[in-house]
Amino acid sequence: MSRFNKGQLDAIHHVNGPMLALAGPGSGKTTSMVHRIMYLIDEAKVRPENILVITFTRASASEMQERFYSLYKRKLKRRPTFGTFHSVFFYILKVAYGYDSGNIFSEENKYALVKELIVKKQLEYDDEEEVISDIIGEISLVKGDMIDVDNFYSQTVGEEIFREIYREYNETVSRNSKLDFDDMMVYCYDLLTKRPDILASLQNRYKYILVDEFQDINKLQYEITKLLAKPDNNLFVVGDDDQSIYGFRGARPEIMLKFKEDYPDVKMTLLDVNYRCNSNIVEGSARLIKNNSSRYEKALVSFLGYEEPIYIHHMKNRSEENGHILDMIRKYHEQGIPYNAISVIYRTNAQAGSLAHRLLEFNVPFYTRDKVTCIYDHFAVRTIFDYINAALGNRDRALFLRIINKPNRYISRDLLDEKEISLDRIKDKLGRKDWIADRLTQLSYDLELLTKLKPYAAVNFIRKSIGYDEYLSEYATYRHLNVDEFYDVLDEVAEASRQYKTYEDWFASIAVYREELLAHSRANVKEEKRGVAITTMHSAKGLEYDVVFIPEANEGLSPYKKAVLSTDIEEERRMFYVAMTRARHHLHIYEVKNYYNRELEPSRFLAEVSEE
Repeated sequence: MSRFNKGQLDAIHHVNGPMLALAGPGSGKTTSMVHRIMYLIDEAKVRPENILVITFTRASASEMQERFYSLYKRKLKRRPTFGTFHSVFFYILKVAYGYDSGNIFSEENKYALVKELIVKKQLEYDDEEEVISDIIGEISLVKGDMIDVDNFYSQTVGEEIFREIYREYNETVSRNSKLDFDDMMVYCYDLLTKRPDILASLQNRYKYILVDEFQDINKLQYEITKLLAKPDNNLFVVGDDDQSIYGFRGARPEIMLKFKEDYPDVKMTLLDVNYRCNSNIVEGSARLIKNNSSRYEKALVSFLGYEEPIYIHHMKNRSEENGHILDMIRKYHEQGIPYNAISVIYRTNAQAGSLAHRLLEFNVPFYTRDKVTCIYDHFAVRTIFDYINAALGNRDRALFLRIINKPNRYISRDLLDEKEISLDRIKDKLGRKDWIADRLTQLSYDLELLTKLKPYAAVNFIRKSIGYDEYLSEYATYRHLNVDEFYDVLDEVAEASRQYKTYEDWFASIAVYREELLAHSRANVKEEKRGVAITTMHSAKGLEYDVVFIPEANEGLSPYKKAVLSTDIEEERRMFYVAMTRARHHLHIYEVKNYYNRELEPSRFLAEVSEE
């Protein structure tokens, strides 16, 4: 025990009653929890089967369990329970109702059902995947926050349509004797509140409950945990309110902040020694996060001491930024730092495309922790390619249906009734409808002109002269979206096309890029984590690297443009804090003056990180 600091010892030696352990980044919370379990068994004489350890991911549960058994050498007849919230709740339902794995409504099934429902509602959208994902997220939010759906306003499809989808979704799942992962919580809470005998049995079994990453808990998970912990309330929770970054999933950091109100006799301890980051990073991140008002005050120190300072770089544009990051990666690699000890952390996955392209170009190995997305598959970009392919002679009906009213030419789909489209034949059918004929003549002229342009000029012609930018603006207004997101994607595609003189050369380079990204995607599936890690701030949580780069610390990007309320800004600041504290020794932060022909202000976070 001599190697543990005071905060860790307090956590390890606590036995009865509630305790809140505030665990700063890199403070050894997993080690403390594992030794606490050992202490409960060996010193407090708690029976192993009376201990329940809950985490948020299967990987965390597996790691906790492996760490425990690698340290605990004595044989146990009965063992502590390690699991995720979902696995624990499903076990309870399995015992009570006889559910098995065949009753689980998978995420794939959920996606397919929601897709079927939005088609049934005949909703207008361009990005199907985005709409489905947003609706699935809102369904989870309603269940996890215990919200009456009649009081929930959907930001995706409006309140009435969402309520119809929500009810039809639940009816379909129930009719097939299934339950999804959110239902596991709902059904479990319902069971425990209606069956005091079952609740008492579980309370008698799980006398000591440990919850990891407590800052990520949602309302329903917390209510169930409180029920299980009664009447002794031997509830040990560990987490960091400064690292609560999953608000979109229903995580409620205020639960952690109000824990003392629910448990007035709670004991608190602070794991205040950061064993990961050097002192410069610890102090810089502390200067940042202290600007949040809703948090526990903490004084953290670094075990490593002072090393390199935090570097803040001011770049003209993304191209200069990408070049500098590439040069620095190669420099650190030449100094002996392996590529897989380096990470580039973006606010959103969409920002990573141009750097990935640069790394591929210079054969620097990398992998992405998030879904490998190809910018050329974005729905807004596909329309650009549809126009170019139509200009190059593709007369497929499906293609023309995709472009005919982008921008809106008020041309009925019924006019495009043949497998091969001829604009001249359509004009012959129109008779006196000269205004439609005029628009088809203009479209023919535009397609003819596109055949003579280079790729960069073609993209801009489609956007400005044909009117695709205006169409996207109207679409974004209708869907309550920020059109700048679409413009940023098209700006990046235009910039990438600038170096090519012909469509053939451009399309060939895109095909190669797709293949290389696909190879990286296959490697991710096989968990071949080789090379520089490109990740988002959300996905970087819980990880650490020798070198970290945080690009584009600009207003509108980080903090993100959708963050309007003070609570949103505080979560954005927590995300930046998480990104900073992934770095052990070297931290580089960038801001760009020009982002695709738009002037951007440096992020407010840069001034907060910097010393006075």
